[in-house]
Amino acid sequence: MSLAILDARQWQQVVDLRTGHKIEATDSPLTGTVKGVLARHPFPGDRDPRGNSWVTDTALDLIEQYNPGFAFLTYARQYYSSRYSPLTAAERTEMRDAAFAEVERFSRESGFTTVIVGTGDMTEAATPIDLTGLDGLAVASNWSARYAGLYGLSPRDMDRLTGHPGLERVATREEILELFGGGPENGTRLPEQMAVARLGHYFNTTSLRRLVMLPAPSYFVPVSANLEGVASITDVKNAILARLGREKVAIAFLEGLGCDDFTMPFTACRNGRSWYCYEPGDSQYLALTTGSHRVFEHNGGYRYYLDDIERKPYPFSGYFTALPSGTIGEAYPGRSIAVGNRSMFMHMTTGCDIACECFARNLYNQGLMAVIHRQDKAIGAG
Repeated sequence: MSLAILDARQWQQVVDLRTGHKIEATDSPLTGTVKGVLARHPFPGDRDPRGNSWVTDTALDLIEQYNPGFAFLTYARQYYSSRYSPLTAAERTEMRDAAFAEVERFSRESGFTTVIVGTGDMTEAATPIDLTGLDGLAVASNWSARYAGLYGLSPRDMDRLTGHPGLERVATREEILELFGGGPENGTRLPEQMAVARLGHYFNTTSLRRLVMLPAPSYFVPVSANLEGVASITDVKNAILARLGREKVAIAFLEGLGCDDFTMPFTACRNGRSWYCYEPGDSQYLALTTGSHRVFEHNGGYRYYLDDIERKPYPFSGYFTALPSGTIGEAYPGRSIAVGNRSMFMHMTTGCDIACECFARNLYNQGLMAVIHRQDKAIGAG
């Protein structure tokens, strides 16, 4: 059973991650240790200047307590700030440099070899795409600005969408299956058609925040040159695992930073296939951590409301209804941790023994959450 620890400053509660039910049992030594880490490091907020230093500080504390061989870190302050705050070019550059400085501090103080991966470039959010008024159904997620699912389109809808100035293409389910090598049995969570927005365009959603910038279509993303033998983000997992037997390694995922932002030597790695490129989100994280494309299960066009039942499993994990398999943390037999200022993805996509993350929704800071997936690995063992 995976345990989740909810922390709202001076109040903590342990729950079953899958059911969300409270657990009143006496804390194990590991649970007590993780509670202490959370209590010492309250989350300052998604766009707070201290947001990325919180990642480093929390990770260093957890390393001291748990002695892992692998760490997965996400630094996302620059992504949220660029997405929702009007910044000058100088402010964005300063924020980028600060993110790299935090990674360098983590690497220096922890002794971990740190592989840095960017999620892709950002661009101005210029033109919204309004898909209301269709005879069919359009589904757009707050996690995706580039993709929207389409269902039950009429001929009139197709006429409206064909040649739409904001759309790059409308791809069918069959085209997506062919692109990623799937069969009909793999298409149950794919939309009937998928609308793909052009650069600078985005789909209107129910988000309460006004977009300032959004992820640009990034067909390649940077992976620091200290990881060799990678041509795609799906190569990162096995390249890291090959080194973990010899040294302690961390992945630092820098959200909102692409090839144009990197200040160190890097390899430009494929970030999807053909016209389909990942945005910062569940499918990109899973491509990195599992070494495979998970577009069939995780994509911007699925009707997630179908999963929103009264007893939905993993109620604290967003759209997820199951723990993904085949992750790097699951494959690595040693101790592992994940820390990041990106909700849900730390504990659901990395497979690490312990995950610490902010608990924030729509930029509202509600505290912290930690998840313990494995309690059978001794603390502090060599």
